[in-house]
Amino acid sequence: MDPLTDRTDGLWLTLRLTPKASRDALVGITADADGSAVLKASVTAVPENGKANAALVKLLAKSWKLPKGTLSVIQGQTDRRKVLRVEGDPGDLRARLDPLIAALPRV
Repeated sequence: MDPLTDRTDGLWLTLRLTPKASRDALVGITADADGSAVLKASVTAVPENGKANAALVKLLAKSWKLPKGTLSVIQGQTDRRKVLRVEGDPGDLRARLDPLIAALPRV
């Protein structure tokens, strides 16, 4: 199960976000309703005016030591299920992110 998809301009990350949670965290990897792998994340921010999306980008940038500018929500701005683009060389990003994702629990 891999929530990352290689693209020419970087990687796409499929995830499910829980806003208004008790803490900001990358929860783990799970199967979505259609059987595809998604990263589960939670943020304390409320889902209004893009606050939860901004908190998600900040969480991922800090957790993965990436510049915030390389992360952007490209699908699901107002939905719990989102697709984020991680800009950069796909090979370099894979080498960096695969071990971090593999270390997350399966939930």
